[in-house]
Amino acid sequence: MFYYLADMLMSRFSVLNVLTYHTVRAGGAAFTAFALTLLFGPAIIRRLREMKIGQIIKKDHVADLHALHKGKGGTPTMGGIMIILATVFALVLWGRLTNRLLLASTLVLLALGAVGFLDDYIKLKRRHNDGLSARAKFAGQILVGLVLGVYLYFNPVTVSASAVYPRDIIGWERLETALTDAAGGGDSLAARIWGRFPEKVKGRLLDARGHERLDEEDRRAVLLGLNGVLRDRTLHSAASWTPDNPTPELAGFLARGFPALSEKEVVRANRLLLEAAFPDAVAQSRPDLHTKLGVPGFKDLFIPLGFLYVLFVVLVVVSMSNGVNLTDGLDGLAAGVSVISIITYAAIAYIVSRADWSHYLFLTYVPEASELFVFGGALLGAGLGFLWFNSHPAEVFMGDTGSLSLGGAIAALALLTKQELLLPIVAGMFALEALSVVIQVASFKTTGRRVFRMAPLHHHFELLGWVETKVTMRFWIVALLFALMSLGTLKLR
Repeated sequence: MFYYLADMLMSRFSVLNVLTYHTVRAGGAAFTAFALTLLFGPAIIRRLREMKIGQIIKKDHVADLHALHKGKGGTPTMGGIMIILATVFALVLWGRLTNRLLLASTLVLLALGAVGFLDDYIKLKRRHNDGLSARAKFAGQILVGLVLGVYLYFNPVTVSASAVYPRDIIGWERLETALTDAAGGGDSLAARIWGRFPEKVKGRLLDARGHERLDEEDRRAVLLGLNGVLRDRTLHSAASWTPDNPTPELAGFLARGFPALSEKEVVRANRLLLEAAFPDAVAQSRPDLHTKLGVPGFKDLFIPLGFLYVLFVVLVVVSMSNGVNLTDGLDGLAAGVSVISIITYAAIAYIVSRADWSHYLFLTYVPEASELFVFGGALLGAGLGFLWFNSHPAEVFMGDTGSLSLGGAIAALALLTKQELLLPIVAGMFALEALSVVIQVASFKTTGRRVFRMAPLHHHFELLGWVETKVTMRFWIVALLFALMSLGTLKLR
């Protein structure tokens, strides 16, 4: 809401321009979500307690663990509702809701939150720890992952088709030089672009010629001119200029001819022409990367999956949501580790949304990922607000409503930033928790012996004698180390 308000009124009140910056809006979303959770959290917890929506503690399996946790019986659960509501409300206020990546990540959060809510509701209705059947829960997770995977397969996140943004420019001075050099005339593409610039824009650029650095107003003038030609069907002239090695996508547009293209295709074709005309200044679109996995530590190594990428998305969504779900066994554990993973992927979203930083670090450029930074900010604020009440001794548990939705949101951030293979490092603590369960089950079924005293891993350390708060704090420390390690790999190419 604030973004659109600023967009409408900043011509009259220039100070409102600050609300269009995604860094400012991410901070606003984080503060808003945190404040909302603190403000309405006590009322929600009180209402859950009145409705007798409390945690049921198992008495079977491990007597020692029951003795440690029996005091938690009756603590309100389904607190994940607080995270979801605060996040969504903050995004309505601060997000740019026309951004497709923001919408996709929010829908994943809501859809898996709905699956978790249904599971929690059935548990509480039956007054038993068995909610949805494993098959039904997996079906819900798989469906969400499948829908997201199909969408990403047919709608590459590595392409921006509607406009040229400041973050798309990797060389402002080179772009200015190429344009002003074309001011002398001719029929090159640069000259045709220059000829279509508004006179006011031309004047600003000519006046700025020779300056070491374009100021903010000069850059706005350049963007105004470039965006003004994107819908021009007469921009390209085959007789005067055609790229030497056009991409398959651009070659297809040129073969069909601009009169035959739809308005959306004209914008896309002209954007590709700009990239071909100014290869050292305008970030190159890479639609071919949308089904490839970039390998951390290598700048040009990708694993092509083709349509199998859809199944990979399903795997990521299911495994991540279950990883958070398995970790949610101690006060503050899952919430704290989630916050660390969210901060990390929010930072990555900011980096990959900038052409200059992506170009420098050899990362896949995702033009629209700036709004994922806002999404991460809202989720971070909501997560910290929930942790305020979930820290030991917990006043509320997130339940499957929170764990599945948080896991889905982290998975969406990994997929939409095109840093999928970094997920096992960013969310290394969740990976260890899930792996401990796999090892325990495999060992018991094949040898009849258990590797751990109890799985998931946090219960093993509890039964070794670590107090709950020590387990939680040490797992947070390990999660933070994983996050720092993952950020280190961004430069290690």
